[in-house]
Amino acid sequence: MSAFSGRLKKIIRKQKRKPQIEDSIIELNDFPGGPDGFEQVSRFCYSHGRVEITVSNVSLLYCCAFFLGMTEKASTNNLLKQTENFLEGMFYWSWNDIIMSLRSCEPFFSYADSYGLIQKLIFALLAKIAQNSDMNFMASSSSSSSSPETSFGFRFSSTSKASPGSTSPCTKSGKDWWFDELTSLSPKIVEKIIKNLGAYGSQNNSFTLTRFLLHYLKTRPQGSSPSSKSEYSGLADTAVHGVILVGKTRFSCRKLFWVLRLVSGFSLSKDYRAGLERLIGENLDEATVDDLLVSGHNNKGVYDVNLVIRLIRVFVNGEEMNSQKMKKLGRLIDKYLREISPDQNLNISKFLAVAESLPDSARDCFDGVYRAIDFYLQSHPTLSFEDRSKLCRCLNYEKLSFEASKELAKNPRIPPNISVQALISQQSKVPQNGILYQTTPNGSHGKNSYGHMVLFNDNGMDSSSSEGTENMKFNLQKMQWRVVELEKACKEMKGQMSKLVSHNTGISTPFYNGTLPRFC
Repeated sequence: MSAFSGRLKKIIRKQKRKPQIEDSIIELNDFPGGPDGFEQVSRFCYSHGRVEITVSNVSLLYCCAFFLGMTEKASTNNLLKQTENFLEGMFYWSWNDIIMSLRSCEPFFSYADSYGLIQKLIFALLAKIAQNSDMNFMASSSSSSSSPETSFGFRFSSTSKASPGSTSPCTKSGKDWWFDELTSLSPKIVEKIIKNLGAYGSQNNSFTLTRFLLHYLKTRPQGSSPSSKSEYSGLADTAVHGVILVGKTRFSCRKLFWVLRLVSGFSLSKDYRAGLERLIGENLDEATVDDLLVSGHNNKGVYDVNLVIRLIRVFVNGEEMNSQKMKKLGRLIDKYLREISPDQNLNISKFLAVAESLPDSARDCFDGVYRAIDFYLQSHPTLSFEDRSKLCRCLNYEKLSFEASKELAKNPRIPPNISVQALISQQSKVPQNGILYQTTPNGSHGKNSYGHMVLFNDNGMDSSSSEGTENMKFNLQKMQWRVVELEKACKEMKGQMSKLVSHNTGISTPFYNGTLPRFC
């Protein structure tokens, strides 16, 4: 073998200079292609410099010959020369031949890349694409000649951008036949292709390449290890840059959410993710509930609630905000709250963060928020009194409909103090010919500072509304009974605590002075 390999000759000469050459071992670390590459080179040497070269083995033989220094200096018509002669005809190969040779380079990519073979094959590949699609390329300025054999660089020409009538995002047209063909290539080779086109990262201004990268990433397995995901990081960044560049003119809000879900499976950089979220947030009013239900596999919960909170903040902080769009978003977020309420990992603070992320003006009615709270309470039956009260702080009682307030007052999951507040806020909404309610003034009838709820009827009410009035009267009376019971319980508890303090200290302490707090 050393008769054909300049590298082996040098190693053997060094070994012979050593005093003991018995049991000498020659180690060739990281041999291109491993045992298979070594075997094919051995066959060439033991066949007196003859071997069948094909598109499937030429890449490996070329890299092995380069690695071992199998040049004309070592032997005439050596392996390197033979493989170079074969590769000169690559521009006349079929599309499948080029793809096959590129794929064969993946196990020894670093060698094929450093020896210039990857770039030659990519050049031939891009030439095929240019011949059979509407993609326009031009040789880079570093090319010494316009002939395919001597030019080693491509860049998009100014006419390569998609026209207004081009296909929709991520939908391949007949001219984009190569999308599927390139999905069989490794991310390293695809990244090399994009770099050769001068469209990598922030240089990507091609809508066609953006669509291709999204299609390519869609075919990749997303359950890979972090190290394998990082191989796609640059491609994901490049795709997102292209998406941000064309923005809403090419991508609907739903399609933007699709892109976000797709690239989140890879190691997308922080800046590009922020840019994509900003683009989505600015158009969040066009989203649907299904769009917002992004998986929370990286968080503690079924859904990524933190993402939705960030998107809402982007929308709310917009400089020019249309009130109708804001109210449309308010209705959307109320529906979203109902969807995420059953999640057992959704804590109260996260629920409130979503509900309170919108200004009060975003909702003409808070019935949707109440429905979401009720769903949450049904799904979390073990919440304490304090937690249930805290959950209701996002309610604006003035903006609850009268029907919702009646339902809330009868709801056993809602704390009584919240029910009272909701009913009091509805006083102005009760029909004048129906049931009215108010609280007695401080100290009236010898009661505490809060007082009782007083019900009375307008005798001038017509008979047609008597049935509805009786309903309201019954509901309000039920609420009054609940308030009275609560007051009694509070009074008894405070009396017991007063006796306990007096017993322990020997000092009579007037713990209860006849005045209860506004709500017990």
